[in-house]
Order: sequence, then structure tokens, then C-alpha cells
Amino acid sequence: MLVENNAALQPHNTFGIAAQAQRLLRLRKAELLPDLVRQPGWCAERLRVLGGGSNIVLTGDVEPLVLKIEMLGRRLLRETEAGYLVEADAGENWHDFVAWTLDRGWYGLENLALIPGTVGAAPVQNIGAYGLELQDRFHSLDAVDLHSGEVHNLDAAQCRFGYRDSVFKCERTVAPGHGRWLITRVRFWLPKRWQPVLGYLELERKVAETGLEQPTARQIFDWVCQIRRAKLPDPAVIGNVGSFFQNPLVSREQCAEICARHPAVVHYPLPDGRVKLAAGWLIEACGWKGQTLGRAGVYEKQALVLVNRGDAYQPCSGADVMALATAIQASVLERFGVRLEIEPELW
Repeated sequence: MLVENNAALQPHNTFGIAAQAQRLLRLRKAELLPDLVRQPGWCAERLRVLGGGSNIVLTGDVEPLVLKIEMLGRRLLRETEAGYLVEADAGENWHDFVAWTLDRGWYGLENLALIPGTVGAAPVQNIGAYGLELQDRFHSLDAVDLHSGEVHNLDAAQCRFGYRDSVFKCERTVAPGHGRWLITRVRFWLPKRWQPVLGYLELERKVAETGLEQPTARQIFDWVCQIRRAKLPDPAVIGNVGSFFQNPLVSREQCAEICARHPAVVHYPLPDGRVKLAAGWLIEACGWKGQTLGRAGVYEKQALVLVNRGDAYQPCSGADVMALATAIQASVLERFGVRLEIEPELW
């Protein structure tokens, strides 16, 4: 483990907000964590856990200890007639892990290509895209209890997955960015009887354009990468955290009321009777697409994405980002009666 004092966090968050951590500890071996937790002076309540920094907005300098997850490793644990059980350490880049499984003929994660962040962060949000969620391929994970130092193996039921939600978001005892659990390894079950997941409008369009009614996993992977790159900015070029707001879930009755007033609203009925509204459509309908407020802006190709409009002389701050986010929330609430929930964590 390496400890840095007054460490710059700008390189470690994809929005590119300049801030410092009083102490930054780089964790590269999961086996060291239980002993660390049991050391005198350890305080789980004074901790922030940092993965790829693709799902946080820094609102200022960080006083609590920042634990940067840098454990690497990926492996096939078991192959049966039914499928493959694969495992990755928490610090692995998510997209690289997806590509690695495809290269080996283990299909099932292709719809989740190019989602920024690490493997360890993926279950926290129950990441999802293009008709698939992490829980659909999830097997189990290892996590350390940050209060006791005990290592637990958690299955899907214990993770309590929901829409962009999990037990790891629910069991936060003090503040965002820290909770009871720290995920160290994640396992996925990838079936040999693979079937493409195509029940999403943009993938349906790709099928219609190409005439490929039964595309391969590699073709779906390539399609997803093309779609995401066409409408989402590269954080290495324009600072951002991807989708800034969750797609709101409303009742069937509320959706009907909204559709009566705004027939073009993009919506998706869910099996539980609720309806998912496209947050990007709501934001664009309020006129925010391509707009800038302070040194934060709304991406001109996708209204769901907020971007860094600052520079070296006038950097974008967390306050800039939150001022824009709050203004967008107020507009959507006033026009549609729906409150947008912020997706990234606020530090």
C-alpha cells in the first residue's frame, strides 16, 4: 500500500474537477484490507472509496481518507456444459474486462461495452445499458466489511439489485462515497447457450440497417461501441461522468398524464407495471441541450451528459456542476412534474 499526502484528485476523476485529498491510499492487494481495517485509529466513517472516478463529482477538497482501488486480475474459475464462471478483481477496467471475455468466446456482457469505471464499481450501480443490466449476468462477489474487517461472499439476493441500485448504495452510514462494504472481486456466469439481447430501440435500428436478425456477440459489442461513441464524449477529451441523471420511473397513470400533454415523450414500459422515462429527452425538451452555465455544460449530442467547459485558467468546479444540475432538475420538475435523480456520487 502506498500513502500520499495532499494528493491531487484531478487525474483520478473523469469530470476533471481539480481537488485534493488530504490522504490517498493505493490498495493493490485485497488480502491487506482486513488487517488495515483492524488497525488502531481506523474509522470507516472517515473514508471515501475511489475506483475509476467515473461516477463521482468532487464538490471540494476531500478531508477523509481516500482509498484508491488498484487490485488487478481476471480469470476463468470454472467451465461446465452450461457456461463459464469468470472473475475479475475490483480495480480492473470494466470495458477492458468485457472485451477480454469476448476475445475468449465467453459471451453475455457485450451490451455493457464502453461503460466507464471499474469492475468493483459496477455492482454498486447495477450498471445497465441497451437492454441488459449487470444483475442479469451476475453470480457473486467478495466484499470486506469496513467496520469489522470480515470478508463476505455475497450472491445476487444479498446484493439486493434494483434499477441503478444495490445494497452497496443503500447501506451508507454517513455520506456518499463510503458505505459498509468494499468490493474486492466480482464473478459472472456467462451461458454457453447465448442469445442476443436486442430489445432496445437503437439496437433494433442496427438490426434493421444491417439486416442481421441474429447478430453475433462481437457485432453487438461493435454496435454498442459505435452508438456510445456517437453520442457520448470521451472523458479523455471532454470531462464528464457519462449519464448524469437516472431515467425516472413513474406509474402507468403518471406516464399517461405526461403522454397526454407531450405525446412524443420517450418511455419504456417495465414488467412491474411502472414506466421508465428517457431523462435525456426530458432535458432536451426543456431546452438545455448544448447550453452552458458557468463552467459546466450540457453535451450537444446527448442532453443526459453534463460536461466540463472549464480550462486551465478558469477550471470547472463542483459548484459549477451542481448549479447546472439543480437548474435542470427545476426545469424538468416544472414542466413534467418529474424529479430527476442525480446518478453520480457527490463528494
